[in-house]
Amino acid sequence: MRDAARDPARATTAGRIELRGVRVSFGAGGGTRLLALDQLDLDVAAGEIVALIGPNGSGKSTLLRVIAGLLAPDEGSVRLDGASVTEPSSRVGLVFQEPRLLPWRTTAQNVAYPLELAGLARPEREARVAALLDTVGLRAAAAQVPSQLSGGMRQRAALARTLALQPTVLLLDEPFSALDELTRERLNLELLALHARTPTTILVVTHSVQEAIFLADRVVVLSERPGHVVADIPIHLPRPRSLADLDAAAVGDTARRIRVHLGATEAAA
Repeated sequence: MRDAARDPARATTAGRIELRGVRVSFGAGGGTRLLALDQLDLDVAAGEIVALIGPNGSGKSTLLRVIAGLLAPDEGSVRLDGASVTEPSSRVGLVFQEPRLLPWRTTAQNVAYPLELAGLARPEREARVAALLDTVGLRAAAAQVPSQLSGGMRQRAALARTLALQPTVLLLDEPFSALDELTRERLNLELLALHARTPTTILVVTHSVQEAIFLADRVVVLSERPGHVVADIPIHLPRPRSLADLDAAAVGDTARRIRVHLGATEAAA
């Protein structure tokens, strides 16, 4: 397989995720183990957007780390396009709630950082950074450092940096939850526009039923700890989506179904 950093042509069929019987536990002191995920099965088709929602402690962030190859499960299998995931890969990008930008680097330099590590020549690196900054609307902020950027701009810079190596899978761990509502809505629309241009597989963790419905093709509900799938609900909103769809996502049968499953998991705790 060609180096992802040097491969401008991506097959749109890439990015299929398969998890079977995934079990993850952590040491809890005194020789005991805390079970975070148990017998979790999940399939995500290439190019699909799936939202993960569930109570606090249901293992959503842990699940993203497993898919990213940052955490090995105790049991079960994790596959990307049929190949076992055993370590981090440039094919999988992960965006956290906090942007985690390098404070001494400009926006352009932060976006360029993974390309520098990948060894791209400077002309190609600069061309890709310019294109990414245009994609996320930050060309005018290229020379600014993170302290000069708003929260939404920092998160867009983090997204551009993650996209630099052209991942086939994008994992988003509540990336917009710390932002004000208007900025969050705007970034949700930008994320959907980005996906329309480059059909990356996206798995997004959120606590918002409205956001999950607005973004996703399917909403997967996880149980209380140890997390496993309790519902897999298809979303029947047409694309492209608008802010009117965002308003409608807060109500209706789909939202009620999701809340019923969330309530059931909390009641069972």
